[in-house]
Amino acid sequence: MKQTRDYPLFTVSHKGERWTDQGHPWIYAAEIQDKSEEPPNGALCDAVGEGGKYIGTGFYSRESKIGLRLVSRNANDRFDAAFWRRRVQYAWDYRKTVLRPEDLGCCRVIFGEADGFPGLTVDRFSGLLVAQTLSVGIERIKDRLFPIIVEVLRSDGQTISGLYERNDVSIRALEGLEQGKGWYALPGETPPASAVTEICENGIWYAVDVENGQKTGFFLDQKYNRLAAAKLAEGRRVLDCFTHTGSFALNAAKGGAAHVTAVDVSGEALRMAEANARRNGLIDRMDFVEADVFELLPELKKGEYDFIILDPPAFTKSRKTVGRAERGYREINQRALRALPRGGYFATASCSHFMPAAQFEQMLRAAALDAGVELRQIEARRQAPDHPILWNVPETDYLKFYLFQVV
Repeated sequence: MKQTRDYPLFTVSHKGERWTDQGHPWIYAAEIQDKSEEPPNGALCDAVGEGGKYIGTGFYSRESKIGLRLVSRNANDRFDAAFWRRRVQYAWDYRKTVLRPEDLGCCRVIFGEADGFPGLTVDRFSGLLVAQTLSVGIERIKDRLFPIIVEVLRSDGQTISGLYERNDVSIRALEGLEQGKGWYALPGETPPASAVTEICENGIWYAVDVENGQKTGFFLDQKYNRLAAAKLAEGRRVLDCFTHTGSFALNAAKGGAAHVTAVDVSGEALRMAEANARRNGLIDRMDFVEADVFELLPELKKGEYDFIILDPPAFTKSRKTVGRAERGYREINQRALRALPRGGYFATASCSHFMPAAQFEQMLRAAALDAGVELRQIEARRQAPDHPILWNVPETDYLKFYLFQVV
């Protein structure tokens, strides 16, 4: 049995060991059979199988169903500042490789388990970093980790003026953590005066409010999908449903659409979308409609728009509601397809990892059958590569995006 470090030792069942052998970094509390001691919540612990084989080292959670979140499978690792700096550097070097240089100013810097930081999201919006911490282990080491993240980016010549924490999410309760948001106090620094900044994505400028915006302030995962949609927009009448702050609509307008209608149920979101349109000189080819998309689509005249974009919020956030969500997706996709003319174009998406691609595609086939049309696939896409997918961790594979022509 491996006992080379002074960490509490957990013995894991055969079932839990098989799960981790397949590459997944979570060990569920139900699979922990024995502990050498009861460690502090969030402490690093070693895990071994029933036969004593070393499995890995991870953060312990006393409250969560996920009892241990692995951060390493290397028995020789030492989890000091140098270890975390190497891991941050590796994540940043990856972004510099897979993104265009102009995209580094607004990108996801850390994507949780996919980057070896379980439960941590860090987004960059120009000079501001926004962190969301969903695991007690990361919460425990954040005073060591956050300055390292800032240091790595600054050492590469990136201007970082502050780090804002968006921990105002109920899921933190599963780890025994309180909710809250505010500036993180970087050592020896004064936080910025404003939590509003401006980013440029795909040549379009957006105001981003990291304090009050959804999630961390702006959805970065669709950046290249927006470009793909924009290529089809030239000369067309485009309806962007669930526009939020207008990202797909603005890309379509910049791509040469004859006219773009941006729809959202939130008046506040539409006001931000309209401000973004004015900022980019695109307001003359756009209008903004406050409406429930489910109710709006059946009211459209067939052919009123020849390109419809559906980018709804997640219809399901648990396996228990997948069936209901699938019915909702089928209904809204069917309504959009009924409104399009033959030869029209259609973009549709789902951002829930509980709705796997195969099930979403089956739903789309059914929706097309309901609408009496056929779909000619142009592209099937996923999230941008700064949100990397680990094939052994299905939770990292969440965004589905499809472009079709209706025939």
